[in-house]
Amino acid sequence: MSGARVGVVTFPGTLDDQDAARAVRLAGAEAVPLWHADHDLKGVDAVFLPGGFSYGDYLRCGAISRFAPLMEELIPAARAGLPVLGTCNGFQILCEAHLLPGALTRNAGLHYVCRDQKLRFENVDTPWTSDYAPGQEVVIPVKHGEGRFVANETTITGLEANGQVVLRYVGNPNGSLNDIAGIRNEAGNVIGLMPHPEHAVEELTGAPGTDGLGFFTSIMKALVNA
Repeated sequence: MSGARVGVVTFPGTLDDQDAARAVRLAGAEAVPLWHADHDLKGVDAVFLPGGFSYGDYLRCGAISRFAPLMEELIPAARAGLPVLGTCNGFQILCEAHLLPGALTRNAGLHYVCRDQKLRFENVDTPWTSDYAPGQEVVIPVKHGEGRFVANETTITGLEANGQVVLRYVGNPNGSLNDIAGIRNEAGNVIGLMPHPEHAVEELTGAPGTDGLGFFTSIMKALVNA
């Protein structure tokens, strides 16, 4: 272990916390379990909000989780610079918490999408993406029914102008505006994306192989070199 500690949050209905913890460990960091009902980030160096169906996706995806006791600690910490990654439901929670702009709505066509998805990196200047290159294409699984990224015209224009679009779909699976698959906040420490890099970290699972591992090796390097 490198000494880097990455917290993995579990809400009621979270499905991918064990996959997330495994991905963190494969990158050489320590995965620290964080429970939604606690007011304690346990001194972690970064936080990962994994996917699933927190609170059964009642109201809106992530709308209840946003008010969890742990989020009362995470929101100010993220605004102060703590690196945070949210995938799928985690992305939805980050938007509901206003740590990221925009919202995730029902997929175009109203069908659940589950497939290996080609993506293209647009901006890799974040602690979670430094092991990738601008323009690099990868394949990472998606599995969601409410993954269509939307925002008003002013917000979309700002995201594009400020280089806050991190990932785009190559072949849009859900109707997201501007093919947006992932974004970052203005500071670059908070990242949200609908694809699941934690499900693409080992050759053992076959395609898409290890295309998602770079998210976790990136944060490990960022923390070790901080």
